[in-house]
Amino acid sequence: MNNSKNQLSEMAVACFSEGFCCSQAILSTFSEKFNLDKNIALKLSDSFGGGMGRMALTCGAVTGAFMVIGLKYGRISAEDEDAKQKTGDLVQKFIRKFETRNTTISCKELLACDISADEGLKYAQEHNLIKTICPKFIADAVEILEEIL
Repeated sequence: MNNSKNQLSEMAVACFSEGFCCSQAILSTFSEKFNLDKNIALKLSDSFGGGMGRMALTCGAVTGAFMVIGLKYGRISAEDEDAKQKTGDLVQKFIRKFETRNTTISCKELLACDISADEGLKYAQEHNLIKTICPKFIADAVEILEEIL
């Protein structure tokens, strides 16, 4: 891994450690590279944390990565089928690489508990799961983005 990848991973994990959610850590780390105001990136991605609004669905590091892919390749014209295809292809490539490393993109499965339910959230908090497990997913997402972008 080169220093750039390592540095971006460290920045994203540090953002998460400050108290931001996983999706915010990813999008805000890449925001400057794509001329997106960091505060806007933080606001835009906030609702995707905890597996999309703490529903324990798609991992926030993954949805943050999807937003980054969209920033780079997303279409701005409804007729731009090439951009639509490229974006979709890269999202699928990202998912395959993330699942190779982590088996799934499901927050519930990654944490091995359902944080959308009160008892699952309590379990995750009591066992410090989010703070100890999620940094790996954030680092993986950054590294995969660096590979595919």
